[in-house]
Amino acid sequence: MTHAAKIINLPKILDKRGNLSFIEEKRHVPFEIHRTYWIYDVPGGEVRGGHAYRENEELVIALSGSFDVVLHDGKQEQRFSLNRSYYGLYIPKMTWRMLENFSTNALALILSSTTYDSKDYIRDFDQFIIEGCR
Repeated sequence: MTHAAKIINLPKILDKRGNLSFIEEKRHVPFEIHRTYWIYDVPGGEVRGGHAYRENEELVIALSGSFDVVLHDGKQEQRFSLNRSYYGLYIPKMTWRMLENFSTNALALILSSTTYDSKDYIRDFDQFIIEGCR
């Protein structure tokens, strides 16, 4: 793995009228952005993710509310609690991810380095471990 999962502090411009944050590709995100999607209206107790990508890298941001991101690199597990819109979690390729513990009205924004490709997904954890050991 060339990059490790990490929290990226995004710019935060404070203003009495309301704060503003922004993201610029290759400046705040270590990849070109090819896809953006968001997850919302997650029922209580539900888990999203449960897969890894062979090539795709992502930046996950809690635009509203909070949720946990549980990552596994094949050797160890890390848990990140996202609850601020000016923090982004960088997730490198070949990292198993699960999003859980969504608060009411949570909104997750995900920036991806690739367009959607179902062949890039690894949906079985045992297969992920096998491919990660190559």
